[in-house]
Amino acid sequence: MSNCRLHRFIVGSGLVLVLLALSMVYGSAFGDSDDALVIYSGQHKSATNALIEQFEDDTGIAVKARYGSSNELAHQIVAEGERSPADIIYTEETSPLIMLAQEELLARIDAEALEPIPAAYRDEDDRWTGVLGRSRVIVYNPALINAADLPTSIFDLQDEQWQGKVAFVPTSGSFHAQISAMIKLKGMDAARDWLQGLKDNGKTYRSNSVVLKAVEQGEIAFGLINNYYWDSLVREKGLDNVDSRLYFFGTHDLGDMLTVAGMGILASSDSKERAQKFITFATSKEGQQILTNMSAQYPLNQAAETHPDLKPFSELTPPEGTLDLGEYSTGEAAIQLLQEVGLL
Repeated sequence: MSNCRLHRFIVGSGLVLVLLALSMVYGSAFGDSDDALVIYSGQHKSATNALIEQFEDDTGIAVKARYGSSNELAHQIVAEGERSPADIIYTEETSPLIMLAQEELLARIDAEALEPIPAAYRDEDDRWTGVLGRSRVIVYNPALINAADLPTSIFDLQDEQWQGKVAFVPTSGSFHAQISAMIKLKGMDAARDWLQGLKDNGKTYRSNSVVLKAVEQGEIAFGLINNYYWDSLVREKGLDNVDSRLYFFGTHDLGDMLTVAGMGILASSDSKERAQKFITFATSKEGQQILTNMSAQYPLNQAAETHPDLKPFSELTPPEGTLDLGEYSTGEAAIQLLQEVGLL
């Protein structure tokens, strides 16, 4: 692996030597003492555990999961190399999968696992597949701002009228993907200007769930998050007991960008056949239903049903040209801009 590629994927949370040392610890905890299938997962723990438990019941195959940041886990796989204990990586975004595929660290996935997922949501070389989708949205507090007064485009957020009113998470993988798409569609200078304006006007938080809580409590008028944080809260409490609402631009604006969580099989895995079975289950109607019911995300297998509490998938209006970010898929340019304006 080239030093340049390795450097660009470091996003501030892990040095190679540290991760390599950690991998030695986790390696002994994961698969050295038994024959369980090992998944490195950056996705929601409850939903992933539910998927694992049903798969274990159906197949008798034991599965162990290690949870963490998708970027950190992918970076650890790079550090571990051929001796990684992981068999599958399950990421919040596709960027880590694209990087691992470029470095030839992922094996090809069988057609049986890929066929239920539309080609637009998987790797053209079959190295990874999308599993779930989620929409970027605005969550707002109606007591502080009316829906009719919200911005008509995400690009409006650099205007001074939104000073002190907007929350965002500069460390969010979905936010990074949004910036990468902005660079692709509008160019580096336009994306830099937008980020600077957002920094000047907005307030940063450490996670999307914290943004949602701040909006709920009336601490700030609105924030940029993924749909499933709010949809999960509504499912838990009921709409009448929630003090915030979702806002979709509805015009193919970048603010309604669709992002995809996905899976890949490590080329170094000694359990590829069992890993193929797991991904086949994850993309099946049954597996997709488990995941979307537990995590309030959108199934990519069209045979599975979107949870009735979610806005119908067919009514989403994501911008065109953002599923394949090309040279910006690694997120390198987005990270660079965030660092330039002082958000990372």
